[in-house]
Amino acid sequence: MDRKIKVAQIGCGKMSKLTMRYAMEKGCDIILAFDINEDIIGMDIGTIMETENKNINVEDIQFLTKRLAEEKPDIAIVTTMSLLNDLENVLRACVSCGVNVITTCEEAFFASNSNPKLFTELDRLAKANNVTITGSGYQDIFWGNLISNLAASTHKITKIKGSSSYNVEDYGIALAKAHGAGLSLDEFDKEVASVDRISNEEREKLIQNREYLPSYMWNVAGWLVDKLGLHLVSIEQKCVPMQHNEDIYSSTLDMTIKAGDATGMSAVVTAKTDEGITIEAECIGKVYSKEEYDVNEWSILGEPDTTMIINKPCTVELTCADIVNRIPDVLNARSGFVSTSEMPELMFRIKNLNEYVK
Repeated sequence: MDRKIKVAQIGCGKMSKLTMRYAMEKGCDIILAFDINEDIIGMDIGTIMETENKNINVEDIQFLTKRLAEEKPDIAIVTTMSLLNDLENVLRACVSCGVNVITTCEEAFFASNSNPKLFTELDRLAKANNVTITGSGYQDIFWGNLISNLAASTHKITKIKGSSSYNVEDYGIALAKAHGAGLSLDEFDKEVASVDRISNEEREKLIQNREYLPSYMWNVAGWLVDKLGLHLVSIEQKCVPMQHNEDIYSSTLDMTIKAGDATGMSAVVTAKTDEGITIEAECIGKVYSKEEYDVNEWSILGEPDTTMIINKPCTVELTCADIVNRIPDVLNARSGFVSTSEMPELMFRIKNLNEYVK
């Protein structure tokens, strides 16, 4: 591409501070920004990035379709919600206006295995408008490509086992609530855990009715199965509350979580394949105490066994860099709702991003 990539930022909270700066530093133009928060609407994006003013003010999301049609950005970076149902209107608006989308929405990483009906509708709409929708972020590398690379150096695999933890304080209120942070144990059981105490038939009905609430590793398991060329036999998940033995304050929720209440949750997804390889993946999202930090640990069990442990990854920064470095791949991809499992492996971009676009 012989010009700068034009970007619309949708969601101007914690993540956008970095996605916008990283995109601009890689030669993109942020031409639009949107949010629902009245305290942010009207603010110059430079204020959000803690830089000089950029003469682009955050606009009300209600004007999204009109402004996308007028300004015609190449791609929208969507850093808002974790579930596809919650992004439906935004995604429909973008692709209907001929705008490609990359989003941190965790379900969008491999949405066909948790919300196939909406996935198919959005896939058709994107194809009709010759654009691409992709989910990416931290999981693209640290729960995806790193694991498939380890698998590539293994002769025989019986099990892939992973666990990753992150502080929900870093991502905003929607994610914290999705993890049950701040709920009593009774509330957590009713609102979160009970969803998975169902039969496979009941779960499949929820999935087909667009009512299932997948944990992040549900979609990661689907991505890994697809990337490794496996064939899924069964998949299930179990969510349990995480607790702390002392009161702990959450600035994101603006509340003190009492000792013994849920600070978040652990979700374990187990996927079995026709090839005899089991994927057991856990994500732990909670409000951290002072001594806790992010950890990402994965093991490939077989011949040979290999374990990878990453302590204290800068999960927010890595998420945002993954999103920005993926932009050329999205613009080069076929049209439709496309998983990064079928895109080239993510690369560090030393040049301006437009130079990687065909």
